[in-house]
Amino acid sequence: MQSYLEFDFKINPLNPWNEILMAELIEIGFDSFTEENEGILAYIQKDIFSEEQLENVGILHREDIQISFTYHEMPNINWNEEWEKNFSPINVEDKVLIRAEFHDPDPTMHEIVIQPKMSFGTGHHPTTHLMIQQMLEMDFEGKKVLDMGCGTSVLAIFAKQKGAAEVTAIDIDEWSVENSIENAQRNGVELKISKGTAENLGNEMFDIILANINRNILISDIPAYVSVLNNGGKLLLSGLCFFDVNDILEVCTSQGLILENKQQREEWISLLLKK
Repeated sequence: MQSYLEFDFKINPLNPWNEILMAELIEIGFDSFTEENEGILAYIQKDIFSEEQLENVGILHREDIQISFTYHEMPNINWNEEWEKNFSPINVEDKVLIRAEFHDPDPTMHEIVIQPKMSFGTGHHPTTHLMIQQMLEMDFEGKKVLDMGCGTSVLAIFAKQKGAAEVTAIDIDEWSVENSIENAQRNGVELKISKGTAENLGNEMFDIILANINRNILISDIPAYVSVLNNGGKLLLSGLCFFDVNDILEVCTSQGLILENKQQREEWISLLLKK
């Protein structure tokens, strides 16, 4: 079993900065969180924690937010078992149910069955919910799809279930890649799953690209996405707060993308764009 560090972050004001802090911590290896009244508890494997990376987390240095933290090493426990205990099914508009095998099925809804390991993207985060919401209205039949930052591959699986001809799922985290392979098998779909970033895209072209990541990575990688997106293709983005919209749209417009739909859930947004 892995040794973990528990960080107790106190955040003022709490919203929406608790969610934003979690998104930034995921990028440096934190893999599970508990929301508290005054902040969050965040967990990372001891052997991959880097004080330098934590020091470079941008939100910790904002003058309009007060964030303090303490941390200590946790005793060795079965973290996947603990994670499963706290995993509840996710209902998207009474149309899609994201659940684990130990939950009861619902024959009235479209189901995605995942093993709730500690990879981001189980569906509980509002941005994953927003992506599924947008995907419900999109045509995937016969399309080539790319899911960047796939996490548990919930989005990639849903795209394949909606009729996509071929789906590629990429994530920088080895844990997410392994979990994605298991979840694809669990749902009886075939995905092309690999570890990497936008730098590994090559020349393969796609009809639809899904990217639920975060503002900074999206701003950096949107040109790479556009370069492998077919003319008339769709780019669906989330991992963004409402105040990120102008910055993201400025980049998208410079790349010749046209905004087709924007949706918001709490302080989070998703953007559907067309090339």
